[in-house]
Amino acid sequence: MENYDNINDTQKDVLREIGNIGGGNAATALSSILTGRVDMSLPELRIVSVSEISMMLGGPENQVVGILVPMANDVKGMLLFLLDKEFTHMLINVLLDRKIESFENINEMDMSALKEIGNILAGSYINAICGLTGLDIKLLPPDIAIDMVGAILNYPAEQFGAMVTKFSL
Repeated sequence: MENYDNINDTQKDVLREIGNIGGGNAATALSSILTGRVDMSLPELRIVSVSEISMMLGGPENQVVGILVPMANDVKGMLLFLLDKEFTHMLINVLLDRKIESFENINEMDMSALKEIGNILAGSYINAICGLTGLDIKLLPPDIAIDMVGAILNYPAEQFGAMVTKFSL
């Protein structure tokens, strides 16, 4: 496939269903960790530019937590979880019994806990996809950053650009 514009309705439905199954498994894992209910809406499939993603996430200067989980073997790529301030604070407050209200109050233990949450969610998501497709996907250790949406999205965009260049040669 040369262009994402060429994805037909059946392919879109398959991608949505994969997202739904993987997301459902990740939501179940998060619900177990938080020992509470986690609601999930049906996934929506849209092909958008990086600048459109930035705007969907509150603008390129909006501060978020980004957890990047690289993938290897049959699928080479990355999963990126972006967590807004409120959700990040809630996770830390529930998991570590701390009361934080600002990204400036996040310490190394908090960062480690957030990385582990990203690792668990990615594992749940990818295990569902592997079971569904038979693919062998290995997850590598996650990285984490607290930065502006635009800065965090830059890294996967650069990596994807390097991959495209590499495969085009």
